[in-house]
Amino acid sequence: MNKKWLPALLQRRLVVTLLIALQAALLIYFAISTSRVSSVLANLFAAISVIVALLVASGRGESAYKLTWVFTILCFPAVGGVLYLYFNKQLSRTALVHRAKRASAHVAPYRYERGGACRSELSLPPTVRYLSGFLGFPAYGEGKNTFFPSGEAMLAAMKEDLRHARRYIFMEYFIIEHGEMWDSILEILIQKAKEGVLVRVLYDDLGCFLRLPHKYRKLLKKYGIAVGKFNPFVPLFSAEQNHRDHRKITVIDGVVAYTGGVNLADEYIGAVTRFGKWADAAIRVEGGAAWSFTLMFLEMWMTVEKKTKEDLALFLPPHGEECDASPADESVPTRSETKEADAVLIPYADSPLDDEAVGEQVYLQVIQNAKKYVYITTPYLILDDKILSALTLAAKSGVDVRIITPHKWDKKLVHKTTRTYYSELCESGVRLYEYTPGFMHAKLVLCDDEIATVGSVNFDFRSLYLHFECGVYLYRMQSVAAVKETFLAHLSHSEPIIAPKVRRGIFSRIYRAILRLFAPMM
Repeated sequence: MNKKWLPALLQRRLVVTLLIALQAALLIYFAISTSRVSSVLANLFAAISVIVALLVASGRGESAYKLTWVFTILCFPAVGGVLYLYFNKQLSRTALVHRAKRASAHVAPYRYERGGACRSELSLPPTVRYLSGFLGFPAYGEGKNTFFPSGEAMLAAMKEDLRHARRYIFMEYFIIEHGEMWDSILEILIQKAKEGVLVRVLYDDLGCFLRLPHKYRKLLKKYGIAVGKFNPFVPLFSAEQNHRDHRKITVIDGVVAYTGGVNLADEYIGAVTRFGKWADAAIRVEGGAAWSFTLMFLEMWMTVEKKTKEDLALFLPPHGEECDASPADESVPTRSETKEADAVLIPYADSPLDDEAVGEQVYLQVIQNAKKYVYITTPYLILDDKILSALTLAAKSGVDVRIITPHKWDKKLVHKTTRTYYSELCESGVRLYEYTPGFMHAKLVLCDDEIATVGSVNFDFRSLYLHFECGVYLYRMQSVAAVKETFLAHLSHSEPIIAPKVRRGIFSRIYRAILRLFAPMM
């Protein structure tokens, strides 16, 4: 981190903390004050809380969220209902939903401009029919793809591709931080901008809250780089602030793209060791699949920039155009073609602004349709009832279910909540492991030597319901074998979790119950 930015970052953090504390103090005051006005308001708010609790309990949505809110309203009837309305019924969120729908409608006619098909054949897995046949994400049967078992391997190939950019470079990341990784990329971006290449960088403001200065956009614009900041963080209690852009996307000329779990900060390539050895994964796609990621970026760019309505035809790569670059050295995995005639690759995106939990549905269908095994790596294992039931039922049905989580955590409370699921999973036959060298950040799902997913979606409530996410679904692609090889390598460095003995004391039970109750907020 540039030391001259440190005072500004600390100042911003202090101001935000004070403003949030002030809002909390006002809510507490109205809840406990004995003045006549406060008494009238308290009765009014209590009546609102009863109505809101009924609406929440009977409405659509994830049951765990509903339980958390109903519990909060029961515990704090004077402010609980109003707090729910304040969080979930704001005009700013309505405006965000409107912009996202408008951008999605603008992008939709261009989805199949570079090949792909709407695959709904019954012979294909249900997930293919869901993603392609129902949601309309193009399925590609051709095109090269490369799986990277680490951030270091991905970075080498990505920089080589960036150097060969001719028309445009789009980058969208949850976290960007100055250091060895980002500085080496930024040097290339600055040079490309000088050459006339259109360079756009989109980052999440909360993800970069303590990593980049508030006015970082101005600095990049001086270099000729267009910058978008997703959902600028403001110190207000707001549901909109829960929606973060957790995606990781790089697109070069619409012909090559990257995604996965790797952000643009030094821990992701092992240049710093905050939590021991960092384990991550990414994937590179070419051809039509890269065009799908181009549209994902442009859709988000139009949502963020509000008034921008792009002429998407300007970004179409010429038919038959390929990326000039190739893997940088022998340590980078070789590119993979399809494995069988019916093999498909589907890039997909997930938005918290609609009623379709795409990331969760992909994971559920892979687990539910597994015949031999399901292997999973995830940094967080905070499960809703649907995924928990799917995992335990699969294990009880004889499917070999194995999950690797970190042994060294980045968020203590989240890690403790993850461990509250261990006993139930182990008792059902799920085999759990903790990656002992450090932090497991890869988001991988592998099934029956035929199916794999690589992307940004964690097994937690935030990824599944609150964040913008993306990924790649692979069916019978050669890269599936590379994903399995990486999983087994991580497994060899992981410690098996024996069914933990759960303390039956009243305080231990209450502690676990509280962690599980508020898991949707973590």
